[in-house]
Amino acid sequence: MQALQEHSVMCPYCGETIDVLLDCTIDYQQYIEDCFVCCRPIQFSVSVNEDGSLHVDAADENA
Repeated sequence: MQALQEHSVMCPYCGETIDVLLDCTIDYQQYIEDCFVCCRPIQFSVSVNEDGSLHVDAADENA
């Protein structure tokens, strides 16, 4: 498995689909990254499942 994996998510503000690079070497991470379209802050929660697949939640920062 590659250390960085591209993943598509929908912005909780503008609804646009954006691609983000995620680090698969960390079992769980939470961080904020601005939407590339509307520039509003998205809160990401990323976890790596036992089978190596990613679970990604993208929420507005007030969620």
